[in-house]
Amino acid sequence: MLTLPGCGQAQQTDPRAPLVLERTIPLPDTKGRIDHLAADPVGHRLFVAEIANGTVDEIDLEAGKVVGRIAGLTEPQGVAWLPAQRELVVACGDGSVHFYDTDRRELARIDLGNDADNVRVDPRNGHVLVGYGKGGLATIDPVHHAILGRLALPGHPEGFRLFGARAYINIPDNGSVIAADIDEGRQLARWPTGLHRLNFPLAVDPSGERITIAYRLPAALAIIDTTNGRTLSVRSACGDADDLFLVHGYVLLVCGAGHVEVIAANGGSARVQTAGGARTGLYVPELDRLFVAVPARGRPAAISAYRLNLSSSQH
Repeated sequence: MLTLPGCGQAQQTDPRAPLVLERTIPLPDTKGRIDHLAADPVGHRLFVAEIANGTVDEIDLEAGKVVGRIAGLTEPQGVAWLPAQRELVVACGDGSVHFYDTDRRELARIDLGNDADNVRVDPRNGHVLVGYGKGGLATIDPVHHAILGRLALPGHPEGFRLFGARAYINIPDNGSVIAADIDEGRQLARWPTGLHRLNFPLAVDPSGERITIAYRLPAALAIIDTTNGRTLSVRSACGDADDLFLVHGYVLLVCGAGHVEVIAANGGSARVQTAGGARTGLYVPELDRLFVAVPARGRPAAISAYRLNLSSSQH
């Protein structure tokens, strides 16, 4: 079984901690909330959507510094890297979706109406999927920068994940999780969240048989059976979570309360301190690193880069 030593608060510098702070990368001239991150693991680059700042920063991970910035955006929220085209996608609060080349020159822009948010890339075909508006998921052809289809939803989509043709989508303002077929453009099932609300982050088990969801009210972590929508387990968790990742049998839950909660398969957990308001992050499998966005709150904005130390957390 997997266990974590000292199931409580772990210091970033503790060599036994499940996450060890490797580097802090400053984000100069960045104010307010930071939203999603994207990575180009081959080029060792990280992209940061600075929603309140109207900017997207490009970080050279080897140099540990910002090397470029896209400015003048309206609430940049979702970002994704397209390895086949070597382009960056940025989705913004005004409904616009932008495509940039490696020199951060805009190649194309698509208007989805309003509130373009989370972005995912379908690994099967490279299609770009963007949640937007009061209830929609758009599929975009990244080669021709054209909309291929739209999926109607019962509310604004927050966290969503893909598994083959299936999409699992959190709709917090509708109190539900939606299962959909993105190839056919239709909803397959709606699973109410009941007394648990504000379901934002979501991850799919590698088998596709379960999804893990974090709720903010009350703060909880749930596992749901994707064959029937039945909740298999619920446990308390940290609050204000905006990202979660399933890594090597662990759950990494990034929480605005100021820590990452690391939960083992047997239920043991440890909390690695980050900073207040740091609720968004990105796990990059190719680098086996977790990056956490730290907003400016009486301190400069930064990206915290963590080396995963999960093997030493077993005994």
